[in-house]
Formats: sequence, C-alpha cells, structure tokens
Amino acid sequence: MRTPTAQTHADEKRRVLLFIDSLKAGGAERTVLSWASWLYQEGWKVTLLTSKGAEHDFYPCPVELERLLEPGSQDGGRAGLRWPFRMLALWRLLRRGRYSLLIGVTTLPAIKLTLSAIGSGIPVVVAERNYPPARPLALPWRLLRRVTYPFASLHLVQTERIATWLRQKGLAKRTACLPNAVVWPQISHPPCIAPEDWLSGEARLMLAVGTKLHQKGFDRLVEAFGRIAPRWPDWHLAILGIDHSLYKGVDQVSALEAILPDPSLRRRLIFPGKVGNPADWYARTDLFVLSSRYEGFPNVLLEAMAAGCACLATDCPTGPSEMIKHGYNGWLVPEYDAIEALSEGMEHLMAAPLLREHLATAATQVRNIHAPSAIQAGFISILNTVGP
Repeated sequence: MRTPTAQTHADEKRRVLLFIDSLKAGGAERTVLSWASWLYQEGWKVTLLTSKGAEHDFYPCPVELERLLEPGSQDGGRAGLRWPFRMLALWRLLRRGRYSLLIGVTTLPAIKLTLSAIGSGIPVVVAERNYPPARPLALPWRLLRRVTYPFASLHLVQTERIATWLRQKGLAKRTACLPNAVVWPQISHPPCIAPEDWLSGEARLMLAVGTKLHQKGFDRLVEAFGRIAPRWPDWHLAILGIDHSLYKGVDQVSALEAILPDPSLRRRLIFPGKVGNPADWYARTDLFVLSSRYEGFPNVLLEAMAAGCACLATDCPTGPSEMIKHGYNGWLVPEYDAIEALSEGMEHLMAAPLLREHLATAATQVRNIHAPSAIQAGFISILNTVGP
C-alpha cells in the first residue's frame, strides 16, 4: 500500500498544463484538445490554461480537464502596464500547481509559459503551429522569444522545415516533428448548417475553410474565382469559418465581397460562417481549395483529403507538400503569383471530373497515415523523452 507521501509524489509526476490563447475555431485549438485527451487517457491530470474565457469557445472543453484562465488576462487596456505582474502571477500558478510538464501551444502562450518556468526545473515543450518567418512578431515579442525559447526542453513542430529554421536561428536546442492527426468520420457539434440551405442540387461547389483572411489567402482565392467564374456559371465558392464579425478591425466577408464588383458573381460567394458540421460540406464538395500564404500543417486540408475531396493547394510553407503528391492525391500550385496559379489550377480541375475523382480516391489514404492512434503513440513517445 502506498504511503501518503508516495502517493503525492506519484501525483506530482503526472500533472501537465497546456497553455493556448483560446478554444476558438481553428486547427491549433482542435490539436490541443486532442493532446489533452491523449494525456488524460495515459493517466495524466490535465490542466488547460487559456487567455480567453469559455465565452470565446467554439469547441467544447471536455469535463475531465481542469480549465483555468491566465492570470490578469482580463485587464484590458491596462494589460501592458501590468504585464510584469501577470508574469509573476503565472509564475505563482505554475508553482502552486506542482506540474511536472508544461506545453505552450502557439507562439505567444509558449513565450509566456517558458518565461514563467525559467528556474523552476519544470520541463517546457514549445509547440509552434505555423512557419515562424512567415508571420513576423512585434519587436518586444521577438526579443522575448530570443531569450526564452532556448530554455525549452523540446520544440514540437509539424514539419522538418520549421524545425530547421528554429535550430538555425539558435532558438531550439532539441526538436521533434509530429504531424497532425485526422479523425474520420468527423464528429459534428453545434452550430450545424446544411449545405442544402445555401445551394441548389445542381450547383457545383468549390470549398475553402478558415478563419483568417490573410493567412488563408482568401483574397487571392476570391480574385482567382472571379477570373474564371463567368465561364463556369454552375460553380459556387463557399468559405466556411468567417462572418461579418470583426477580426482585427476588419469585416472579412465585406472585404472579400468587395473584390468582385459584379453582383452576379458576388451572389455565387457563400459565407455560412462558423460551422460545426464541416463533414457535411466536404461530402457536398466538388473541389476543395487551400489558398494559404503560409501554414504549419493545415488541418482543413488533411480533413478534406480524409473526406475524399479532390484538393488543390498552394505549395506554401509549410504542410501542403508534406501531404500532397502532385497529380496523385492532390494538386499543388506555386505560392508565388498565386492568383494566376490558382485560377489556372482551379479551371484545369473543374474541367476534369475524372481527374478529380482519381485525386479524391487517393487522398483518403491519409485516414491511415494520420490515424489518431498512430499520431497519439508518437506524441506520447516524444513526451516520454522530455526531462528537466
């Protein structure tokens, strides 16, 4: 029988905290929930720390996770002046929690977590979810990254290109690559919006998914669609994930609609907003397009391939070329001169239903390659090598 001291020591060795900004709609958010679930299944006591509260959630937080709010994250306009006190509060939270492992997911949470853990002896895993040079940080954050990242025990990234960049910049001493998992069939959750409510039965559907206009290149996609749409009157373009709410002060839907001055073309743009049943949209799709300027390892592309969609993607850094073998299980176009490349690639596939069928069939192989069981085993194996 374990003594109370032995039991306490065992518990301390199995406590993990994962820190991310929020559970808003996005690939990093889905990934962190998968990681938390896998750790719970392995017997860890899992705490999820977020900067934004549950009122900002798109994905439900599992009841078995402890949910905490980043200290001081509700300070609003005084946040800059109070930042040192927030870091002190986070330092105290980490020590009260008696955690044996910390995982910072995305850049800013990773910086704050690593800074607060310096000198604690608690190993920190930094999980970048994009290609860092494609999204430059403001100078203060860039300096903090330079100071904090080398203290991390491990940098967990999605592609070797990201790992190489971190090592070359002296930001990472040790890296490991772990691609994303894909759950198939996908589980739906509210809000569920039916494609049939937006499209007639005869309409052809080109689909894109994302919440960030610039990163996902939706401006380029809409312009490319506008160039070829007059020749393909039965095709419509739907973009899931954005609506008229402001993102960084921009109404993204209005900005995209303004690209097409012709009202008849604008009527063929569809913006259902954030949907909890993307599988229904994938099933209705004739062509899925990822038009991104940069990525990490795009979940939406992985999901579309698993759903059996014919997929076209810009060969951006990083991710698409790790998933797609051009002409076999998808179609890659150059990221530079993307509008021209997208319009040519889209029209080529729109005119070739047999090719789309071939690409779609081969794409479903990702269900096995990226099966959650395989990725989970790799994730746990990597974390088992992490020490102070």
